Amino acid sequence: MPDIKHFDPDAALERAEHLFWRLGAATVSIQAVTAETGLNRSSLYATFGGKRQLYLAALRRYVRERARPACERLAGDGRGLPAVQEAFDALIDQRCSGAYAGWGCMLVNAYAGGEAEDPDVRALLDDHHRRLRDAMADALAAARAAGQLARHVDIDATAEALVLLAYGVNLRSRAGAAAETLRRTVATTLAALETPPPRAD
Repeated sequence: MPDIKHFDPDAALERAEHLFWRLGAATVSIQAVTAETGLNRSSLYATFGGKRQLYLAALRRYVRERARPACERLAGDGRGLPAVQEAFDALIDQRCSGAYAGWGCMLVNAYAGGEAEDPDVRALLDDHHRRLRDAMADALAAARAAGQLARHVDIDATAEALVLLAYGVNLRSRAGAAAETLRRTVATTLAALETPPPRAD
């Protein structure tokens, strides 16, 4: 007779995701995971495997539910620089207010912790980086087509720089940086990319 689970695996995984996101994998013990999810060790191991497998599953869930949809929205927006501005505004709002304020980004947190040394984790991080960089490049290409982008702007290099700026927002917000400070930094960066206004004669 098949084993019947008397709990919702995705709900348990979401709680584990929040725990790893907030605290980092290195500091989270199995005891903490069982307390957070309400599962005993045998159910946890039978469903997800050990702590490493659980962390990977939680990171994949974060990518699927949070990171990838944001990249897809930006890539498909088509408005150019306003879309980039809106994406950063949403990011700052999420990082500085609401239920997850001060948690940063689970993916960027993995770069800062020892998790990135795991090749499977690193593969997830690299894939996300590519997706976000490509989304930024798509938005910049739309900006160029709309005449919003200054001639000197290199789309590929600038897309990479904007990804690094997003990482910085995530790290600084986790360290307690004020939302207004982050907004000014983003606004200054994006202003430098814009087509200068026509000179008055």
